[in-house]
Amino acid sequence: MAISLPVLEPAPPADGRKPGWLKVRAPGGPNYIRLQSLIHGQNLHTVCEEAHCPNIGECWQDGTATFMILGDVCTRNCGYCAVTHGKPRWEDREEPERIGRAVAALGLEHVVVTSV
Repeated sequence: MAISLPVLEPAPPADGRKPGWLKVRAPGGPNYIRLQSLIHGQNLHTVCEEAHCPNIGECWQDGTATFMILGDVCTRNCGYCAVTHGKPRWEDREEPERIGRAVAALGLEHVVVTSV
């Protein structure tokens, strides 16, 4: 006994626009700018920036960041990550205090700190 399956016609091509759920807004909201200014002003590093995270706009707009300690260099060499790899170049003894000031200024209740 043979079963006949209907042939589905492909959907007509879209107008080239991506669906709304796929679009990511460019960073630049008020909280994003405030967080960026604070991080750069305190000479701090975040995984968000160093790894070129595509979600940075959303996270920073919501006041969330992952701080990197011991500079902007990671000892690992993951092929999928944009963080500079190598041997950390310096030790900054004032970095913990600057991170604490940044966290207080942002009013964060939960903070992620990593040396990657």
